[in-house]
Amino acid sequence: MSGPLATLKVLDFSTLLPGPFATLLLADMGAEVLRVESPTRPDMVRLLPPSEDNVSAVHGYINRSKRSLALDLKTPEGREVVYRLVKDYDIVVEQFRPGVMDKLGVGYETLKAINPGLIYCSITGYGQDGPYRDRAGHDLNYLSIAGMTSYNGRRDSGPAPMAFQVADVAGGSCHAVMGLLAAVIHRHHTGEGQQLDISMTDAAFSLHGLSAPPALVAGEDPTLEGTTLNGGSFYDCYRTRDGRYLSVAGLEPQFFSQFCETIGRPDLTTKGLSREPAQVAEVKAAIAEVIGGQDHDHWCQVFAELDCCVEPVLSFSEAAAHPQLQARGMVVEVPRHDGGHQRQVASPFKFSATPVGYRFSGARLGQHNEAVLREQGFDDDEIAALRAAGALG
Repeated sequence: MSGPLATLKVLDFSTLLPGPFATLLLADMGAEVLRVESPTRPDMVRLLPPSEDNVSAVHGYINRSKRSLALDLKTPEGREVVYRLVKDYDIVVEQFRPGVMDKLGVGYETLKAINPGLIYCSITGYGQDGPYRDRAGHDLNYLSIAGMTSYNGRRDSGPAPMAFQVADVAGGSCHAVMGLLAAVIHRHHTGEGQQLDISMTDAAFSLHGLSAPPALVAGEDPTLEGTTLNGGSFYDCYRTRDGRYLSVAGLEPQFFSQFCETIGRPDLTTKGLSREPAQVAEVKAAIAEVIGGQDHDHWCQVFAELDCCVEPVLSFSEAAAHPQLQARGMVVEVPRHDGGHQRQVASPFKFSATPVGYRFSGARLGQHNEAVLREQGFDDDEIAALRAAGALG
């Protein structure tokens, strides 16, 4: 593998989305990632339709370039395999509720005793402590507890789920990767490993970049359609005559002025930055009326050569075919294990000296059992004994 993280080895015990998406980012950047999966409780992502070559397309993407070891951690023999593996690995990523890895015999303190330089990342909904540490949850719950859902939506219909998993990915996955790489730098200078406690709720709460200061300093809680960026200004999406939408986001005066001139409403220019509700409503209604008078393609042609922050709202398929994303190579063909290829979203990282690489789409459960064990020095008799004990899937 190429990539700036090609010297890192990661044991990934996580399932579903937050942990696997974090290790996808690491694998794309060159880290060697080995998924340690239960042979009796498969990752539900493996079951999501549609499938190619009898492998879920979502699994194929989220777990590309990662090898799979099917190992039953409830058996003593399975735990012994982990103890041998962890001697050679830099990072562990797990996503169980607090205490589960300890009960399985592969918690941080146990593995740290084997490899003191180990960096051990635990991703959970609410963190390793606090009254909610053992509480079940999903992305929408974490965003709700973190105060984000309260001002996402419309006044007339109430709060709404986010369109994608903000707490899981922006919160759990991305913060895990940032923390892990910071811990790698720390270990490089000190030789010291450590445990990283990532709470998806904490991480979501930290994303209130523009809303937190007014709330904490002046007691001004953000509300539905009450801020500049959530529908409380002209910054919004407007329906075209044929039922498509345009995003209008030119907050800076020079952009909004050009937009108003273009739609034939220069009189709106001085009102665009107003936060007075009646004036905001007037401006938005005027924009909606003009945009609604023409079809989507008409507006795309009008704004194509103008630099005023107006773009069409595209479907995913339209986005994948957009010239900008095409030019950036954001859809790639990744080798499948049957010799074919799967179209996947590319890594967004562009390194000049250490480009990212894609080894293969997500592996079948336990596909690399024998190869991984032999690399760790297991002989035929030991592998047979693991199978006989039910430790291998």
